[in-house]
Amino acid sequence: MSNKWENNEEIQFFREYLRIPSVHPDVDYDPCLKFIKSQADNLNLPMKIYYPAHPKKPIAIITWTGIKPELPSIILNSHMDVVPVFEENWTHPPFSADIDSEGRIFARGSQDMKCVGMQYLAAIRALKKEGHKFKRTIHIVFVPDEEIGGKLGMCKFVHKDEFKALNAGFSFDEGVAGPDEIYPVFYAERSIWHVFFKISGTTGHGSLLHKNTAGEKLNYIMQKMFALRDHEVKRLENNPELTIGDVTTINLTQLKGGVQSNVVPPLFVACFDVRIAIDVDHIKFENQLKQWCEEAGGGIELEYEQKEVRVEPTKIDSSNKFWVAFKKTVDELGLKTRPQVFPGGTDSRYIREVGIPAIGFSPMNNTPILLHDHDEFLKADTYLNGIEIYKKLIPAVANLE
Repeated sequence: MSNKWENNEEIQFFREYLRIPSVHPDVDYDPCLKFIKSQADNLNLPMKIYYPAHPKKPIAIITWTGIKPELPSIILNSHMDVVPVFEENWTHPPFSADIDSEGRIFARGSQDMKCVGMQYLAAIRALKKEGHKFKRTIHIVFVPDEEIGGKLGMCKFVHKDEFKALNAGFSFDEGVAGPDEIYPVFYAERSIWHVFFKISGTTGHGSLLHKNTAGEKLNYIMQKMFALRDHEVKRLENNPELTIGDVTTINLTQLKGGVQSNVVPPLFVACFDVRIAIDVDHIKFENQLKQWCEEAGGGIELEYEQKEVRVEPTKIDSSNKFWVAFKKTVDELGLKTRPQVFPGGTDSRYIREVGIPAIGFSPMNNTPILLHDHDEFLKADTYLNGIEIYKKLIPAVANLE
């Protein structure tokens, strides 16, 4: 469809990147690397590729060296991978990057988060053309596998010598769209725990009333976990200041057990997806789980598929000069922002874990939240406006002494 955005160079670069189906499972990152290398060449900047944990999990970094390279650098982080699609539920092919008459660009990754990676590059392109130079070195980082936890990507990379050599002082990473005029800004993340209760009990014939069965114990654990869930639901409902990221979320996600309808099973396994709020003491929380297991009758083993440590939030006060520069810039631009705790997980948690302040920010407002949804789209004007915002934000942090 011919429209006013068709001939915009940055829109064309964005759509080219969106057309690369870097989709799980079994992502082939080579087309992404080829495209990012073409962008590095266009910018006349060097690019390096690292493989921190796996030969098919690359990290690409484009570097713009600063006037004072000894100063801690700025990281502009984004991930190359996208989540699976159910194509039959899309009105446009999910890797077509079709643009309609309203300027909506339909593609998986249009919001999460190929937009932000390309907005960084577009802003850098404009700043370079205008002849700018900055005190701090800027690293534009493209990582794999964020959508499956980043375990072979940023999680491993932050502990490697190659990452330490970047001398990172501050990082930008993804946020989410704001459905109204407010731009969400994320300074922390909850800790993800995937908890398995392996519940053993008396087995036997289903016609009898055995003592200490796995079903009875499961019922006790379920009551306790759902009571805690209800408590957090009420907290959220009764306090308009809270967002979902401020409370602990608990969801039963898997339930396994039983062999036959008339046999009392010796084992039930219940899995809960728990996202622990940043003000909760992890040791006390785990001790509470252990206590419930004993109260239920014992014979319950706790296992964790994922059990993240508490990571210190990025400070959003005068003690963090990068935050001060960010806030001053968005205020000058007249943007309404709301700092909050990210409800899901991003690679920022690994960056914060090694002591580097990180802000999650996707410059999209008045935009429906469609990450991981069917018909994911971003309006061309919103995308282009985001470039203008980064043209102000990047210099603000890269010129700090």
